[in-house]
Amino acid sequence: MPKPDPGQPTPFDPAFDPDGSLADARASMARLSTWVPIRALSRRHKARVSRHLLALDSRDRYLRFGFEASDSEIADYVRRIDFEADEVLGIFNHRLELTGLAHLAPCGPTVADFGVSVLAHARGHRLGRRLFDAASLHARNRGIDTLIIQALAINQPMLRIARAAGAEIEYFGADAEARVRLPADNVSSHIAQLVEQNLAEWDLQMKQQARLLEAWADTWRLGQ
Repeated sequence: MPKPDPGQPTPFDPAFDPDGSLADARASMARLSTWVPIRALSRRHKARVSRHLLALDSRDRYLRFGFEASDSEIADYVRRIDFEADEVLGIFNHRLELTGLAHLAPCGPTVADFGVSVLAHARGHRLGRRLFDAASLHARNRGIDTLIIQALAINQPMLRIARAAGAEIEYFGADAEARVRLPADNVSSHIAQLVEQNLAEWDLQMKQQARLLEAWADTWRLGQ
């Protein structure tokens, strides 16, 4: 059996994958092996976004917004979301409740601000990290090369996500700012987003059908 030429790159050498497509493909397969359906949200989901944020308790609101946002302040925040310019991503449970939410808001030509929230009963499943990964993928494919995470210094779960992504973190008293550099988009990153979006849409439709069947079954039982 001929020996490999030591001068030729192997599939594990960076020179073999100059634009990162193979690395992206491997990362996509890893995500799909423990898949969580994350769906892009639109203006028609505003009521669900509002219900999700209003369900956060005072501490969670403090960690998410940097202050204990009141119901009216949350309503104003949701009102100001630009669903065309921003990326809003969500995770629905089997009851069609929005249990995880990420908001990616451009704050410059190639820079975007990232925020995330997960309801208390849905924690412990790395949903925050999954939402960050999905938002990073969407950002790359829109030409964003830097994500900024504004967080309180005590918000260690958020800062752990940033550190795992290789962020540079600066502290300003009680506040922290993490900057995550993103690689450029490529064919694999666009395919990964398309596949994950289609799977998430299929998952949501299945959950909607299941809810309709449950409602029909409940109505039938009441009629007996």
